[in-house]
Amino acid sequence: MNENAVHDVLHKGVSTEKPEEAGRPFCNVYIMGKRYRVPAGFTLMKAMEYAGYQLIRGCGCRAGFCGACATVYRKAREQKLQFALACQKLVEDELYLVQIPFVPAEKALYDINKIRPEANTILSFYPEIARCVSCNTCTKSCAQDVKVMMYIQSALRGDIAKAAELSFDCIQCGMCAMRCPADIKHYHVAQLARRLRGKYLDKKSKNLQRRLEEISRGKFDAELNALMSMSLPELRRLYANRKIEAEKE
Repeated sequence: MNENAVHDVLHKGVSTEKPEEAGRPFCNVYIMGKRYRVPAGFTLMKAMEYAGYQLIRGCGCRAGFCGACATVYRKAREQKLQFALACQKLVEDELYLVQIPFVPAEKALYDINKIRPEANTILSFYPEIARCVSCNTCTKSCAQDVKVMMYIQSALRGDIAKAAELSFDCIQCGMCAMRCPADIKHYHVAQLARRLRGKYLDKKSKNLQRRLEEISRGKFDAELNALMSMSLPELRRLYANRKIEAEKE
């Protein structure tokens, strides 16, 4: 592969076919046009790594939250393009896929402290939402089954709270924006709605305010300094032995 090619920026192919394990079901997948035999039951992300791709982008939490591994795929003998997160979707036989590392979209600039949650606030920053033709392509493209068209319509009506609520599970992978015939940047719209709601509409959290005051007073400075002075093995050991559930005070 050419080191300057986009694919090489994202994935470094380091091997090809591997010997198949006897008795284990395998299937054919086509990763960026090349056929690989991978074990059935793998996620698309694991299949790419099995095929020899070293993921240096397009790979994040591996748990379906960060949206970094947005993937487009098409099944054999099917016309419809489908969308998923590579860390969540399981491989299928004769499946063609490619990862989308980033969907370019300009984000409006604003100071959340200087704008107000008024009916036309979102429309003023993203006037293109008025071009929505309600085709619902955005919703059909969503890897998270978010009701994208519905929150865009809520934003258009000035219902910021509803737009924030409906878009809460948006992971900003950008698949909706890539398919939109009206060139709407849905995920940026959703982000503004949630910021406005969190800043102005929701009830303030007393616990959050108390914790912010504790941070300002330096309550955790000693612990943070101790962490900063630890070696990597010490940090790993501390992380491995961490308590998952918070202790009751």
